[in-house]
Amino acid sequence: MSAPTPLTYDQAGVNYDLIDPLKVSAQRAAAATALNVAQHGFTEVKASRGESAYVVDVGPFYMASIVECLGTKTLVADDMAKLTGKSYYAGIAQDTIAMAVNDLITVGATPLVVQAYWAAGGSAWFEDAVRAQELVKGWKAACDVCQVAWGGGETPALAGIVEDGRIDLAASCTGIVNPKTRLSVGDQLAAGDAIVLLASSGIHANGLSLARKLAERLPQGYLTEIEPGLSYGEALLAPTALYSPVTEALARAGITVHYSANITGHGWRKLLRHPGELTYRIRTVPPVPAVLKFIQQQCHQDDREAYSTLNMGAGFALFVPPEQADEVVRIAEAAGIAAWHAGAVEAGPKRLFIEPLGIEFSDADLQLR
Repeated sequence: MSAPTPLTYDQAGVNYDLIDPLKVSAQRAAAATALNVAQHGFTEVKASRGESAYVVDVGPFYMASIVECLGTKTLVADDMAKLTGKSYYAGIAQDTIAMAVNDLITVGATPLVVQAYWAAGGSAWFEDAVRAQELVKGWKAACDVCQVAWGGGETPALAGIVEDGRIDLAASCTGIVNPKTRLSVGDQLAAGDAIVLLASSGIHANGLSLARKLAERLPQGYLTEIEPGLSYGEALLAPTALYSPVTEALARAGITVHYSANITGHGWRKLLRHPGELTYRIRTVPPVPAVLKFIQQQCHQDDREAYSTLNMGAGFALFVPPEQADEVVRIAEAAGIAAWHAGAVEAGPKRLFIEPLGIEFSDADLQLR
């Protein structure tokens, strides 16, 4: 009998080799616009180009900003609503805010304001009062967790652009780096730094195209049990962890964060995001959530493919002085997020070694600049 055919992210319709060149081209064009900021008397933090958030020096503090789209997780929520009669949009709201906030905090920023973009396929989407109110309640609740103001937003009905009965969700977030010494764009990252990994709550909001494609292969689809009493669909819809309470607690404790990475698209390859020539050695791998184990097994992916696509249990990475690593773990766990002193930064070529799994990634595996 022939071996099962693996299911990859590329087969699910997402090919970063095609997407990333556009990102690089856009970054180069965007860099030329920095002169426009200078005309207003401010300067950009050049090192933030290519990072997860853009930073401008406005004098007494830095201002950081980001916009992020949720992606296709709403499609899972919609399908599960038909199967169970439940609304999952409170969690979907948290996912959307997490996409923006978790990126913003990588540069050392305190999130201040979130704006909403809810683009429906038509006005009829808002007729489902339960779903609409769940979105509102979940959005406010996530803002409260992150201690940000919900400043406003846009709710267009885009018939002909967004599919009828669907909604495209996005969020922007603005914050400040204050005091300026909190800025974390990698200029302090060096050999000897410790790598602390923060636990994910599941798939988060990346890899859903692959997860949805897998559901088509399962005889019971989203209702397939992956653990007693836990369906595949319910597990996929676990809300994304919000990491700003951890980073704010670290700042209050005087922890010096040299660099951060939000582990989203590209999986653990995101640990290679810093442009410098450094080697990252992981010696402790966090437990893999049941839903991610299930996806890896059912898609017949080897560890390298899984860790290059999914978060595999680690949603955020902090690079800190080695003597502070254990305190970072303690503070994160006090904030309700499991954490591990997982490895170290070393001098050497740009490589990531995940030693317990025998996985190696190189600079060629992540081209974002």
